[in-house]
Amino acid sequence: MVRFQVLPERLERFLTLLNGVLDAMRDEPGFREAVLHRDPDSACRLLLVESWESREDAEDEQIHRPYRRAYHEALADLLVRPREVTEWRTLRADRHDMRLELPLESPLESRVESRYAGEPVEVRA
Repeated sequence: MVRFQVLPERLERFLTLLNGVLDAMRDEPGFREAVLHRDPDSACRLLLVESWESREDAEDEQIHRPYRRAYHEALADLLVRPREVTEWRTLRADRHDMRLELPLESPLESRVESRYAGEPVEVRA
């Protein structure tokens, strides 16, 4: 889990860089899932939950991939304080058969396309 407090004026740049990393790591061996959350009370507080088959691979290999370089180098200029990285172990996971895509065109507002319901939903942070 990675917690970020992004500078408001740098949120768009941060999301652009992070989305590039997430798009690239989706094809990595051992990658399971990444879910990005936004605090409903603060649009600049984000939580990224990554799941990998192996903690060692994620720490020793994945973190050093070339596609992450620009993102890592920019963090000091994009964040209020250093990101907080913690490890949690899954005890249980429950999921519904519904898949949502959350395009982050705008840092404060986006449209959600639900393939399950077939209806767009307005989301505001």
